[in-house]
Amino acid sequence: MGVPPALTVWQRIRLTLGRRRRGSGFWFGFAIEVIWPFVMWGTRLGWRGGEYLPRTGGAMLVANHVSSSDPIFDVAFGISHGRMPRFMAKSELWSIPVVKWVLGRGGHIPVYRASKRAAESFTGAIDALQRGEIVAVYPEGTYTADPTGWPMRPKNGVARIALRSGVPVIPMANWGSQNALPAEGRPKLWPKQTVSVVLGPPVDLSEFRDKPLTRTNLDAATKKIMDEVTALLVDLRGEPAPAVPFDPDAVRDRAVDASPGQTVDDRAQRPAS
Repeated sequence: MGVPPALTVWQRIRLTLGRRRRGSGFWFGFAIEVIWPFVMWGTRLGWRGGEYLPRTGGAMLVANHVSSSDPIFDVAFGISHGRMPRFMAKSELWSIPVVKWVLGRGGHIPVYRASKRAAESFTGAIDALQRGEIVAVYPEGTYTADPTGWPMRPKNGVARIALRSGVPVIPMANWGSQNALPAEGRPKLWPKQTVSVVLGPPVDLSEFRDKPLTRTNLDAATKKIMDEVTALLVDLRGEPAPAVPFDPDAVRDRAVDASPGQTVDDRAQRPAS
């Protein structure tokens, strides 16, 4: 199917005037108001697969991550289809003024990585799902470091949340947002960049439902979820994905092993991902 067509002017006007505002909280709603013109009028935004987003009840949106602007476009998709997504975001953001108000008042979920509080992230996400919320997850943990933009090796916490909550898991692909807002640089307003958001049908995880949540099973379930995300991205990009996902931990380990003067103690003190 390829890249979806850009929204028409009439669609953008209709979505701007009639979009959902309830449930965003003041600060998150204010942020949406400020950013909305860039999303709708500063890019050639197109999407597909809205029929797969449940109109009621809890569900997970699981997406690849190519730009820090992905949540902006994914929020636009969600609220344009009647749902207000809640995001799992690294806990460090809750220490930044204004940002912490936007995230906290918007009902988003802090992720405590490499911390004794890591389990709180799972609990917060599961509680939100059981309340009937849409929770958006980027299993890579950050936007991809793969030089060609394909998904990196994912974290298996996404499968733990999915299997413990039992809600539908909807794969989502983002592409083009890395051009609209590059990792290093300002938003590109001209020429307008093509940005695509595509959803697929729910991932069938029934084979894992009655199995223990071991690392092997969680890794297998995570792979199945991310394979569906990657398949959507393959269709968007029109080219095959790498046979093996980029592994930033392996790259880091090789870099440390190749560095002169490193000691075992130095390696042990590397920050955890």
